[in-house]
Amino acid sequence: MEIRKVGVVGCGLMGSGIAQVSAMSGFPTVVREVSQELLDKGLDQIEKSLAKFVEKGKLSAEQKGQALSRLQPTLRLVDFAECDLVIEAIIENLDLKKELFAELDKVVKPQAIFASNTSSLCITEMLSVTRRGPRFLGLHFFNPVPLMQLVEVVKTVVTDPTVVQLGLDFARQLGKIPILTKDRAGFIVNRLLIPYLLDAVCALEDGFGSIEDIDQGMKLGCNHPMGPLTLLDFVGIDTTYYIAEILFNEYREKRFAPPTLLKRMVVAGMFGRKTGKGFYDYSDPKNPKPNRLLE
Repeated sequence: MEIRKVGVVGCGLMGSGIAQVSAMSGFPTVVREVSQELLDKGLDQIEKSLAKFVEKGKLSAEQKGQALSRLQPTLRLVDFAECDLVIEAIIENLDLKKELFAELDKVVKPQAIFASNTSSLCITEMLSVTRRGPRFLGLHFFNPVPLMQLVEVVKTVVTDPTVVQLGLDFARQLGKIPILTKDRAGFIVNRLLIPYLLDAVCALEDGFGSIEDIDQGMKLGCNHPMGPLTLLDFVGIDTTYYIAEILFNEYREKRFAPPTLLKRMVVAGMFGRKTGKGFYDYSDPKNPKPNRLLE
């Protein structure tokens, strides 16, 4: 089987990025949202991202136009009928994803491959509501998709090896570097990253150092591009908390349990950059100031 036409369900932050790199790589790409407002917002994000590529000389104006022409925006699932690969990129809610895949299974041609962009949820549970278990896998892209090179290709106990290879090849066709992993909560990256981020919060709670000193320690001591608490604000404190809960429920290990401070911040609506407040205050985005959370 060859992947000629791609579908992306969801045109939010991740979906729009996946649709963009698919179209940039020459694939006719159907992209769907649940409302015209959300669809227009996602398409506008794609146009702006492509414009930045042109501005930086990484893409010509002609190539930008060609990429946009390959996008087929829609509000209807039926428009995925002839896609060879359909990638789900909706909200991280297992029940909603299962409901979506059950509907897609009815309208998309039987030989098509389904993939989820989930960062931590169980792929096997998603495929259980379809009739195409051997043609189901995970394709976990990283934010921002047009810039981040990595894709985690996730195989389940029933994924056909040919489909796994197609997933690896597809990622490479998008100019990405794929790594192969199994269907275990968190896959490779989040299984290693989340405990590190949670431990940084615990270190703050236990008084090992200030927000600034913990971040500086990891930046300068380990040559990380940003400290763990800054990274938490960037990823989203709510997102990290949610993933940690999934990991803890799967493994039942203390290192995956969200610290008390993290839970309190989520309840208070302090999600990081996207809400303007997290471990840092982003009232002045160019000069964020650490919040005094434990005083």
